Amino acid sequence: MRDTDALVIGAGPAGLACAAVLGRHGLHASILEKASTVGAVWRRHYDRLHLHTDRGHSALPGLPMPRDYPRYPSRAQVVAYLESYAAHFALRPEYGSAARAIRRTESGWRVETPARDWAAPIVVIATGWADFPHVPAWPGQASYTGEVLHSSAYRNPAPYAGRRVLVVGFGNSGGEIALDLAEAGIDVSMAVRSPVCILPRELLGLPILTWAIAQAGLPSGLADALNAPAIRLAVGSIERLGLMKAPKGPRRMIAEDGKIPLLDIGTVAAIRDGRIKVRGGIERFDAHGVRFEASPATGGEPLSEAFDAVILATGFRPDLRTLLPDTPQALDARGQPRITGQAAAPGLFFCGQHPSPTGQLREIGIEAERIGRLAAALVR
Repeated sequence: MRDTDALVIGAGPAGLACAAVLGRHGLHASILEKASTVGAVWRRHYDRLHLHTDRGHSALPGLPMPRDYPRYPSRAQVVAYLESYAAHFALRPEYGSAARAIRRTESGWRVETPARDWAAPIVVIATGWADFPHVPAWPGQASYTGEVLHSSAYRNPAPYAGRRVLVVGFGNSGGEIALDLAEAGIDVSMAVRSPVCILPRELLGLPILTWAIAQAGLPSGLADALNAPAIRLAVGSIERLGLMKAPKGPRRMIAEDGKIPLLDIGTVAAIRDGRIKVRGGIERFDAHGVRFEASPATGGEPLSEAFDAVILATGFRPDLRTLLPDTPQALDARGQPRITGQAAAPGLFFCGQHPSPTGQLREIGIEAERIGRLAAALVR
């Protein structure tokens, strides 16, 4: 016995896209969302966030983003778009329905929520990774008297006026938060432990995503080699800024390590003119700040500095083993999906769980279309 044709877990971009495409294929999809709105994660992002991918390549299946949106829509515009997408396709999520466990049954799948259990032959997990912040710890951290928070809790620079702030990590969140603080006149440094890869958001007047899509059929190493001279010219020398260059190009980094390069929207210029200072990785905390490891940024010597607040832009590490207790074969040793956009088990799909060099929202649309076709064939 089934309650619906398909259960979609999550009402963010991936969940909405999958439900819309499943509906187009004649399947009734019920969306289970633990929050009270669509796009809950996007509503929690920091205020200045804009898409790093251009509007033309960021729409979900069946509904373009409004033409009056800028090339790189803001967080608020993305939220408004997701609301209009749900309304356009008459998607009505079951709010306050957190999926606790998904179990295989003889006729399909059972999703357990606090209020009730749901049964369906198809389940699509579209939860993303923003609910799994990675919060590392360092020696001496318990003695630190300042504020420590993950980047997912950062909203804007206002609470940090007149304070010294350290941003840990050099991904897109770290780079943009540091720039946000610097533009507000706040004394900000970045702790950068590992070699980095930086891309301009646009190259020769075109969004960098356009180049990635055009070269999608090329081997990663070849694409990186072809693009390296133009990227070097656009970004400039990062070694002079105290940063170490990653041994892999951006395509290889995404494909082999699942890491997204920094898409620069002004962070490098702020480092170059001294508004953002670069330090090495954190060795330990003390009562008033941190001691950094020796690095090119500190002249090859350890360095101790005082900070009033530390923002951990240390990413997210989703672990779905609790959600799928009976289907360990669908997950790797870290609890992340082995494959996305394809059947991970009969009737079980993941959407939008892996980073893509050609844009996450674009990849979500491609995966949703594929899932819709495969799910319709299974049900029929």
